Amino acid sequence: MNLILQGPHAAADDLHALAALAGAERISPLSPAALRAEGVAATPDVVAAVQAAALAAQVDATFIAPGRTLADFSLVAMDMDSTLITIECIDEIADMQGLKAQVSEITEAAMRGELDFAASLTRRVALLAGLEAAALERVYEERLRLSPGAERMLAAVQAAGLKTLLVSGGFTFFTDRLNTRLGLDYTHANVLEVEDGRLTGRVVGGIVDAEEKMRTVQRVCAELGVPTARAIVMGDGANDLKMMSVGGLSVAFRAKPVVRTQADVALNFSGLDGVLAVLAT
Repeated sequence: MNLILQGPHAAADDLHALAALAGAERISPLSPAALRAEGVAATPDVVAAVQAAALAAQVDATFIAPGRTLADFSLVAMDMDSTLITIECIDEIADMQGLKAQVSEITEAAMRGELDFAASLTRRVALLAGLEAAALERVYEERLRLSPGAERMLAAVQAAGLKTLLVSGGFTFFTDRLNTRLGLDYTHANVLEVEDGRLTGRVVGGIVDAEEKMRTVQRVCAELGVPTARAIVMGDGANDLKMMSVGGLSVAFRAKPVVRTQADVALNFSGLDGVLAVLAT
């Protein structure tokens, strides 16, 4: 087994100490802040010890079978809010109504898996009724930022010939703009209803919940003629777990504990481009 160790502020001594803790037979530098420890015996005790020490050192530690590269995959599927971008769009829209704290509380509970996502979204969107639709443009222009490493990750996977899918429990207003901006191949999200220039507090059509996210990954893979095992799936919240479970490599980015513990890769400190080190040749 290989162990990928990386972190934006990782010290070389810390990386080598973690590799030694894992009993690495060989060490291959990947960058100044990343290395691959090869020939690691990934027993439960070793994994637990390395993960605990890595967390303390603010290092991401990924155990992965040797030889896995981007060439093993055909699709990168990404959640949007708090994954591809740094914000939860609905919380920032709510801030325009003076309701951010109230909506954020519901969002956090849903992302932790404590509330049904579809029901929670319906509750949150209802609170936005009457808001001028122009507020969405303000959120996009003033508050929406790409997550660290997003552009580098996308450039690398697109150069390698992988297709990209942005599938979100958020809104098409934002996924459409990111699609154009980033040259994505597929997007799928919820549609906010607007009448007379104001939000009605309703979503048009079905809600993109955990099941729909999973079905979307399956649908796109079928369209590409590849199994879902050839999909890298990235997310941060409980509503991403189902789509992450059908992919060949699941990546938890700045994720809730329930997601981190079930993912193949947990990027707690690295940017989204940390997946490139995990799959480096």
